[in-house]
This record gives sequence, C-alpha cells and structure tokens, in this order.
Amino acid sequence: MTAAEEGNAGRFRDPKSWLRALSAGGIFVRCPRCAGRASVRPDPESADSSRHDFWLRRRLSCLGCAYTDLWEAPRLANNARALPEFSGPNDPYFGLPLWLSIECRGRVLWAYNAEHLDLLEAYVSARLRERGQYMGSQTLVERLPAWIKDGKHRAEVLDAIGQLRLDEDGTRPR
Repeated sequence: MTAAEEGNAGRFRDPKSWLRALSAGGIFVRCPRCAGRASVRPDPESADSSRHDFWLRRRLSCLGCAYTDLWEAPRLANNARALPEFSGPNDPYFGLPLWLSIECRGRVLWAYNAEHLDLLEAYVSARLRERGQYMGSQTLVERLPAWIKDGKHRAEVLDAIGQLRLDEDGTRPR
C-alpha cells in the first residue's frame, strides 16, 4: 500500500521490507533466448509449501518464446544449501538482467517487480520519510543508495520509475 492510499500522500513509513520478501512474488528478467520479458518464480512442481523449500528452487519462464530453466540452490560442503545474494541489477538466481532497470543520474535504477516499484515510488515521492522501529538489520529502504534518497533528485528518479511502469507489461520494445 502506498502512502497516498493510506491517506498520507506526503508521508512514508518504512514497511520494513527486504529484497528477499519482494522476490517471493516473482522477478521480471530479460529472457536469455528472445530478450523479452520473462519471470523467475518459485518452482511449483518442487515446492512442498514449506518456507525452506520456497527459496531452494526457482523456475525461469518466458511467455514470448516458451523458454524455461530451473535453478536449484547449490549444496555446500556441510550439505546445507547456499541461498542467493539479493541485490541488483541482476536477478539473484540466474544472474539475468532485470527487466525493470533504467539508467538514472548515471547509475542504474532497478526493481524486481511492480510491488518493488510501488515501494520505491512511495518512498521517493514522500516529503516526510519515517524509518520505523529498529528490527536488527537494514530494510530495503535503509539500504537505498544516497542518490535515490536525495530529495534534489526526486523528479528525475520519479520520471525513471514512470518509464519503468510503462515497461511492466513487457509489451513495449526496448
């Protein structure tokens, strides 16, 4: 829910989101075969609905060319599984470029999906930004680069987010 939907258009309260949680709904990536929009989601065939298995296997699928691939968390020496590093501007599973990425102020502004874009837009557009209670580690908002947080870049960052919104459905050619 954005700040405007809550009735506080100029105010943002950190919802305490992490990239790992935002990736749960899927990540939009560039298909390695056709360069169209593909998605990386939990593999429905292998998940047993436990929280642990949810992160261990991901399926890449492209509706444009029917390309599919499967990612499985690698095993470590102690037979534990290594989880991916959640950062950007590539997806953490296959290492593919994110579909929602654009150059802004000489850097790359990126988002995993529409929910991630909503969060960025709500934060950047707000005049009052509240951090929330300490939770033990930094949230996505706390880890945003300074150039995104800087109010003097607000118009440029919001313009870039608007351009990414045009690309959400994957129909606009790049």
